[in-house]
Amino acid sequence: MTAHRLVAGLRTRDPEGAWSVTVIGDEPHEPYDRVHLSEWFDARDVDALTLDRAVWDDPRVTLVTGDAVASLDRTASVVTTRSGRQVHYDRAVLATGSWAWTPRAEGTDLPGLFTYRTLDDVERLAEWVRLRERALGRAVRGVVVGGGVLGLEAAAALQRLGAEATVVEFADRLMSVQLDQGGGEMLRLLIEDLGVTVRTGAGAHRFLPAGDGSVGSVELTDGSELATDVVVFSVGIRPRDRVAREAGLAIGERGGVVVGEACQTSDPGVWAIGECASVDGACAGLVAPGNDMADVVVDRFLGGERVHRRTDDGTKLKGVGVEAASFGDVNAVSAGALEVSFVDPIHRRYRKLVLSDDATTLLGGVFVGDIELYSALRPLLGRPLGADPAAVIAPDGEGLAETELPDEAVVCSCNNVDAGTVRAAVTEHGCRTIGQVKDCTTAGTVCGSCVPALTKLLNGELSRAGVTVSDALCEHFAMSRATLYRIVREEGLRTFSEIVAAHGTGRGCAVCRPTVASILSTLRRGHVLEGEQAALQDTNDHVMANLQKNGTYSVIPRMPGGEVRADQLLEFAKVADEFGLYVRVTGGQRLAMFGARLDQLPEIWRRLTAVGFESGHAYGKSLRTVKTCVGRTWCRFGVQDSSAMAVRLELRYRGLRSPHKIKFGVSGCARECAEARGKDVGIIATHKGWNLYVGGNGGAQPAHAQLLAEDLDDETLVRYVDRFLMLYVQEADRLQRTAPWVAERAGGLEELRRVVVEDSLGIAEELEAAMAEHVRDYEDEWSATLADPAKLRKFTPFVNAPEAVDGDLAFVPERGQVRPADETDAVAYPDPRAARDVALVAARTELEDAR
Repeated sequence: MTAHRLVAGLRTRDPEGAWSVTVIGDEPHEPYDRVHLSEWFDARDVDALTLDRAVWDDPRVTLVTGDAVASLDRTASVVTTRSGRQVHYDRAVLATGSWAWTPRAEGTDLPGLFTYRTLDDVERLAEWVRLRERALGRAVRGVVVGGGVLGLEAAAALQRLGAEATVVEFADRLMSVQLDQGGGEMLRLLIEDLGVTVRTGAGAHRFLPAGDGSVGSVELTDGSELATDVVVFSVGIRPRDRVAREAGLAIGERGGVVVGEACQTSDPGVWAIGECASVDGACAGLVAPGNDMADVVVDRFLGGERVHRRTDDGTKLKGVGVEAASFGDVNAVSAGALEVSFVDPIHRRYRKLVLSDDATTLLGGVFVGDIELYSALRPLLGRPLGADPAAVIAPDGEGLAETELPDEAVVCSCNNVDAGTVRAAVTEHGCRTIGQVKDCTTAGTVCGSCVPALTKLLNGELSRAGVTVSDALCEHFAMSRATLYRIVREEGLRTFSEIVAAHGTGRGCAVCRPTVASILSTLRRGHVLEGEQAALQDTNDHVMANLQKNGTYSVIPRMPGGEVRADQLLEFAKVADEFGLYVRVTGGQRLAMFGARLDQLPEIWRRLTAVGFESGHAYGKSLRTVKTCVGRTWCRFGVQDSSAMAVRLELRYRGLRSPHKIKFGVSGCARECAEARGKDVGIIATHKGWNLYVGGNGGAQPAHAQLLAEDLDDETLVRYVDRFLMLYVQEADRLQRTAPWVAERAGGLEELRRVVVEDSLGIAEELEAAMAEHVRDYEDEWSATLADPAKLRKFTPFVNAPEAVDGDLAFVPERGQVRPADETDAVAYPDPRAARDVALVAARTELEDAR
């Protein structure tokens, strides 16, 4: 990651420079986002962790992967790789990172023991759990040695893989480096609530084999023994400094390449950055110092004098399902330090501030179970708090509403972005949204914990500058989609003519007309093909089918939760055969037919609706699918009936028109077979109910959904989804997916949670009522169309030859036109089956040629 940061910095700061750089790594992958390594278990795809690939497309940059550097010859200025490749350099930068340490204990060479550091580590771990589960015929038992941040992530990863997890920590509490005693105990309660067993005050003494020779148990230092089928070590890291040692560079007492404030080693031509670099006798294990070191080296290479300083960057637990974060002097060891704490054991919340002896300067903070204050307080470390500490951490306290961050306060520690840089992005670079601020400053692009603070800074600067950001939908409507939605709802408007006459100008455009059509559909103000609305729709909604590249259409009926009856399958197959349509299973667990002509759509749907099929709305900006697994009804690992829940949700939200398409995923256990965290609404079963995730999506900018609420019963889950979806429908911009809406909404996820879960705005009842109205008034669009001759006329392919059918149209020469080469009548529509077969043969031929 630090190598990527360095090259990206060179490209940004010296875009036209004559420099060239070669990056050499021993892993077979491009540099990837190791901070979010645990998220690999959600997507099972290295692309989910990909960093900006544009860096490697630069002709000045050469990337070598899978070929470790074997030696560094400082005299000849040459590095030699394991394969024998030699690369000459003017300057060398060591960004070799660290390796995962394993304890010196008997049995660490047994099969089934893993570290948790690289992509290869997690891939091998997942494969081992899969194979052991198959061999044993039961859930795999896992032990994680180490109860720090990464150890807890590893325990959560085991649960996602369907394994049981026990965390063994030698210290007396979890996250002993980052949390005080009270915070550690509260975290223990939260982790145990997730079904993870916690053993503190004991270490791993030795590992014993099972009957087949793989690991079978762990003997602890307290004499007890834990049965296990897999062990994951997360007991610390050590700097990878072998190349530097063998090259004769200065090495720190505790390892690591010794560097100064310029990140230069004992050789003026060699620098070191990241976890391999020793600064003031210590190596950093976080991304923020590594990023800062990379920026320092870039600055020095370009003639600057920037220096690196060790700072407290804070720590935030992620990817586990519980919240914990800290910064500064968490144990109040500073002279005269005062502690102010708030403990709520019922709701599992713990907050503590550490202040100077006069209770004014903030020295540290600990937050467990609720980290809402973390992003706002961490930049104030070492500065006046500016408020009563007791009021700040109290549940209903005054907070930090009036506290102003100084320009030099670091807001985003991951990328070392201060408040002044964020303000300048607004005042000097014209940023008006959180997304623009992220793009301009890189703040909030790594862990995301600073987004609430960024939002506060953005809003403050806009307000101070008196900037009124235009949220006009288009030239015809001087208001946002959200405002227009509210107006149409409150005034009961039913047609585009009424709306534009009362609140717009002109005749509309390709932006506002489909938007108004969507709003009217959401509010159930008539069928999509009724009256004026028919002319407002885009190509797909206009005929309730997706237009394909060859001019034909797809037919995708709804199959709630992926379920379908045998008689429906039989009729589906007959229709596909009789109309010569191509059939495939979609990524959303639906059957789809491709190749239908416009005039064939009504008859196809007449056949399908007769056996109970409905429109799948694959053509609309609405709910598409609810993907699911078989759940506990069939799967031996399922803990909830995910299939029944998926069907319930799909039938509830079918036909809900929204700013963009919506997809759901419902997984019956933590193995996540339905890929719920890649969906706009993701639901994952727990032993206590359901965890609700929101704001995920695929597409050009994939995003993982974030945890909104945990361990919900069925009815509470549905209420929260009602509120979330209706709030999204009412507030989001035109064509805005849930992921950017959640990310850019003022206050971020924390504020959204307060609105949806805690009903902080008092609108929950209104949102639920609006959704109940949608459910009550739902009507299948194709069934309604088939019953209305006026709507059916829209599927006539030739208005001047309404009775024309396949084979009726002949070529008639006119004004010198040439007859087709075969000198036969040209049929307007060839047999779709023939076109399909030709395409398939061509595709197979191309594939064989490629092979």
